[in-house]
Amino acid sequence: MVFRENTEGLYVGVGGFFKKGTPDEIAVQEDVNSRKGVERIIRYAFEYAKENGLKRVCMSDKSNAMTFAHDLWQRVFKQVSAEYPGIESRHLYIDTLAMEVVRDPGQFDVLVTCNLFGDILSDLGAQLAGGLGLAPSGNIHPGRTSLFEPVHGAAPNIAGKGIANPLGSALAAGMMLDFLGWKAEAKAMKGAVRTAVQQNFVTPDLGGTKRTSEVGDWLVSSAQKALKSN
Repeated sequence: MVFRENTEGLYVGVGGFFKKGTPDEIAVQEDVNSRKGVERIIRYAFEYAKENGLKRVCMSDKSNAMTFAHDLWQRVFKQVSAEYPGIESRHLYIDTLAMEVVRDPGQFDVLVTCNLFGDILSDLGAQLAGGLGLAPSGNIHPGRTSLFEPVHGAAPNIAGKGIANPLGSALAAGMMLDFLGWKAEAKAMKGAVRTAVQQNFVTPDLGGTKRTSEVGDWLVSSAQKALKSN
């Protein structure tokens, strides 16, 4: 599970150009990190691990190069991790983490990092799992309305062709159900996706022959059966 700070960092759009379009052009992009934002995402990662029985949280930064912004991440991570003695806390620089995720993803439970690095890691993890079509995401606003969606977005370029992979959407729905406290329904939806992959009842991007609607209907039926059996 990747926790990505989603309101700050290099994506805030602070910066500008000097002498744009000339041989002397300079472009500046500012990396904005607040203690409030950093602590919020790190604490949420630990709380998620605690609530779901996960034992390892790894924070990733590049504090050996980004010595100011990511020094803040280092200090806050050390402070917050001390409040969760039952969870193993670990730090890896982002380049090392990317290498380790490819080499042995099973060594990680929860990853937490900044906006840019989280964007990259989530796509990397999705590809290791089978592609973007399998990747769900949630934009969490603690105590307020949150948004859940597949990482790949709406895929308008293949709309109406019946080849879009619905598994990411189904898993996003499962994340939403879990977030809302509907644990049994979330488990049934996630289980249906797992079974679809195991039985190769999937769309062409995963090597199957089924259309989007066929997979969607099958997932609904499978989840309903799982709920009734419980």
